Amino acid sequence: MIEAASSVEVDCSASDAFAFVADAANNPRWQQGMKSCEWTTEPPIRVGSVYQQEASFLGKPITSTFEVVALDPGSSITIRTIESTFPIEVTRSVESIDEARARVSAVVRGDASGVFRIASPLLSRMVQRSVRGDYERLRELCAGNWSPSN
Repeated sequence: MIEAASSVEVDCSASDAFAFVADAANNPRWQQGMKSCEWTTEPPIRVGSVYQQEASFLGKPITSTFEVVALDPGSSITIRTIESTFPIEVTRSVESIDEARARVSAVVRGDASGVFRIASPLLSRMVQRSVRGDYERLRELCAGNWSPSN
């Protein structure tokens, strides 16, 4: 089992931060290796919503289908792969610090399989570094005054 966690403070409201991180269509803007993400279910985002993504990790393509398995609007979202070469579950949460700042956190859990099982001893550290980098990019995006609709 691989587990990685990260948390950053961002310069935007909790509602804007949550709207951004809960919408998978934004993933390529802040997640390294993310090629594309597209919702395959109609809005709004809810438990049972599904999206597909194309990414790469360690130079290997990863095609995944995710489902929203838990949602507390404005506060947290949990997604889980339902089809993937790299099965994971991600919980993202947002809490308000004040009206212009928020803390965004994530916990990523997964099991290495196939070609990734070979790299299992190093994979946990690599995933942790990747998640930390993603959330630093999120902080930079927020500092640039993005909005969920940008």
